[in-house]
Amino acid sequence: MGHVVVSVAFTNPYDLTKSAVEEGLVDTGATRSVIPARLAEALGLQAIGRARVKTASGEEELPLSWAFVEIAGRKDVSSLLIRDKIDRVLIGVVTLEAMGLAVDPTSGELKEAELLLY
Repeated sequence: MGHVVVSVAFTNPYDLTKSAVEEGLVDTGATRSVIPARLAEALGLQAIGRARVKTASGEEELPLSWAFVEIAGRKDVSSLLIRDKIDRVLIGVVTLEAMGLAVDPTSGELKEAELLLY
């Protein structure tokens, strides 16, 4: 299976006039979604905290923010890590699962997933 790339819309929850559409790489090995610092700045997103994460280059503490996110016609609120060492959006499993989406390994595309409430 190759890379799964999707169109993702982000909107600042405090200023709905600030939005952007980017291509995002679905990363089922990532817990949270990550956006480049340049995108967070363009959207005017403020850090609401910090999160310690393990990356391929070691542990880092990254700013944590949130935004309205739309993928494949589904909208939700998602926490986002902000990282200045990347140039593209990474979509993590927390965002996917909250939106009821999963990667179909046979097609390499997103599919509807079951949302559980128990």
